[in-house]
Amino acid sequence: MKLLALDTATESCSAALLMDGQLLTREEEFARGHAERILPMIDELLSEAQLSLRQLDAIAFGRGPGSFTGVRLGVTVTQGLAFGSGLGVVPISDLQAVAQRALQMDPAANRILVCNDARMSEVYWGCYERTSDGLAQALGEEHVSKPSQLELPPGWLTATGVGRGFVAYGEALRMALPTVRADNPFLTQLLPRAAEIALLAAPAVTAGRILPPEAAIPIYLRDNVAHVAQPTKPAG
Repeated sequence: MKLLALDTATESCSAALLMDGQLLTREEEFARGHAERILPMIDELLSEAQLSLRQLDAIAFGRGPGSFTGVRLGVTVTQGLAFGSGLGVVPISDLQAVAQRALQMDPAANRILVCNDARMSEVYWGCYERTSDGLAQALGEEHVSKPSQLELPPGWLTATGVGRGFVAYGEALRMALPTVRADNPFLTQLLPRAAEIALLAAPAVTAGRILPPEAAIPIYLRDNVAHVAQPTKPAG
């Protein structure tokens, strides 16, 4: 399998290449400038692996939730590369990607509550369980809400809290969910990355669950509407 993944939904801008079990990555964190960096990151990875886009099996991308501009950029770049190379796409939730990072960092964690800062005194959040193959599986829908409105799924007495929502709204989240453990400073600083997006997308690629380029759409959650980004041609 040869799978390219990219993500620009948050402050983290990243690309990854999963190639026959080997993972090559590029990652930077900054407030802005993702549009200038994401394509060079991808070019660096392909050059390092001595591959062209057309030799890949698919492109995976972080489909949100995240910043409006960042999510839309990731979708637009994905569509452009996919149309230009004749590849299909695999959308992956950015909240799920954070959950996957947490599961890999904490082998004892099995139930994850991800809270990302959605600004406007709200958080993007979702709940995830570890599957038998070690991947993060969503339990229920993803949401955007006030911190006071979060709730655990039925049967969950506790969970591991991860994501920067716990940094921005820690006190409110502790009051809403006092049984959630969110005291690990490494886990509460996590952002989504292309590396985990690639790992989560790999089973879909293996099973042939690859979508056409026009199916690359952003998920914003805030307005519960998925907007289709217009296709663009890849640079160069």
